[in-house]
Amino acid sequence: MPTVLLPASAAAFAPRSSPNVVLNTKVEPWLTAALKRVNRVKRPLNSVAQHTRCLTETLSSPNAIWTLCSIMFPKAPDADLRKDENPLVEAIFNYQMIHIEAYVVHVDMVSQNEVAFKLTPETIEALVEFHKDVYSVDAAASTWEWPEKDAQLKKLQEEFVQAANKFVYRTNVQALEGLEEDGAGELLCGRSEEAKAAIMSLFVPLLPPPPRVVDVLRPAPLLPSSTGPETWWHSQIQQPAPVESWKVLPSSPSPAPAGDSHQNMWASLALNEFQLPSPAPSYSQPYTTPPYSTPEYYSAPATSAAISALPLPTMLVQPCSTAASMAGFGWGDRYQDFAPQYGTIM
Repeated sequence: MPTVLLPASAAAFAPRSSPNVVLNTKVEPWLTAALKRVNRVKRPLNSVAQHTRCLTETLSSPNAIWTLCSIMFPKAPDADLRKDENPLVEAIFNYQMIHIEAYVVHVDMVSQNEVAFKLTPETIEALVEFHKDVYSVDAAASTWEWPEKDAQLKKLQEEFVQAANKFVYRTNVQALEGLEEDGAGELLCGRSEEAKAAIMSLFVPLLPPPPRVVDVLRPAPLLPSSTGPETWWHSQIQQPAPVESWKVLPSSPSPAPAGDSHQNMWASLALNEFQLPSPAPSYSQPYTTPPYSTPEYYSAPATSAAISALPLPTMLVQPCSTAASMAGFGWGDRYQDFAPQYGTIM
């Protein structure tokens, strides 16, 4: 975006002077109609130079004051406002209307196609007074106290004075269609709302310093070794569930391949001889591993001695067993009871 060059009259605290007017080689018809409407004395407008001279003299008139917008401000700080049940009474006694007035300092219809306005000294004084007596007081009351608060508030007021004097409102050059007699006028087509937003942007809030970051001391987490009770580690180890003695062996062991599980099974037989069932010649149901518990599955050294005293399982399980062969192992008197239940399936 090219740099916009404004005249010296647009600088801060500069006195008012004639505006700088630059027209194009072809004058717009709406500008010619506006100049003929506002001039009481008929003047020739047949060239660009005549339009430039007529527009400059019209905008240089002391009465050529434009109303950019009107803003309603409170008359006093919020703590001093009058409280009344009737809202109309509160509006009359507590608020005031400030008309934002300005004058034209620059007209460019060649490159930027814009018109620039500068606030009048009376408007600047009214805004500065409101900022000091009302806005600053409310801003100070709505923030917490800190050591540099007064200095920051004073700096905020000084910066507002500078901003109000430097303020220049730029808009499209067609805003000159609102030109009236003696060079006065007002913004049309919603431009007054844009000017109001630009004026309100001058009121910068009072920002307190950010809160200091404080390191929060958190207690160190307790390690497992510092919990105290010695039973902490024991509680973490899951003890095997106790198994009843009658659940140690299945009701009918099948002739599965010999292995470590069958050797441990026969070791349990030596410890519980009174629960020995009679082996079946053949059984079609698949064998499932019984839920042995840890203490009974790995027995004491006495178990190994009992294993050596007993014959191997292959010697006990025979395809054609009779009552006579079972009598050698002490099962002769029990064979008649278990034979019908575990007969050979043909």
